[in-house]
Amino acid sequence: MTDRELIRAAFAVRERAYTPYSHFKVGAALLTRSGRVFTGCNIENASFSPTICAERAALAAAVSAGEREFDAIAIVGSMEGKVNTLPTSPCGVCRQALFEFGGNGLRVILAKSEEDYQELTLGRLLPLGFGPANVEH
Repeated sequence: MTDRELIRAAFAVRERAYTPYSHFKVGAALLTRSGRVFTGCNIENASFSPTICAERAALAAAVSAGEREFDAIAIVGSMEGKVNTLPTSPCGVCRQALFEFGGNGLRVILAKSEEDYQELTLGRLLPLGFGPANVEH
């Protein structure tokens, strides 16, 4: 799967976002090492803390399907009815959740469009992340 195809999947799922409070829709498409793609959108809630970010929705769908190894995630976001002029980056909770399975090397694609995007590693976005390899048993 190309980066553009992954971005396209994130844009498609972004349209399903439930955002009656912020009106900021986010879509994420997570590529597994086995080549499968899992998508997620943000789902807001009036009490805010149960709000689900798009990145964690995609991660939950993938893990629920038995996937545990990931190569990349594309993230897109914008205010409802507008084109975003800035890339949408994952929040700290999502960065840590993704680190659990993707580690430092997970490719994070922050896209404004299929042609205008930047790619970073999760290690750059979360330099001191921790996961199973960092926990003593």
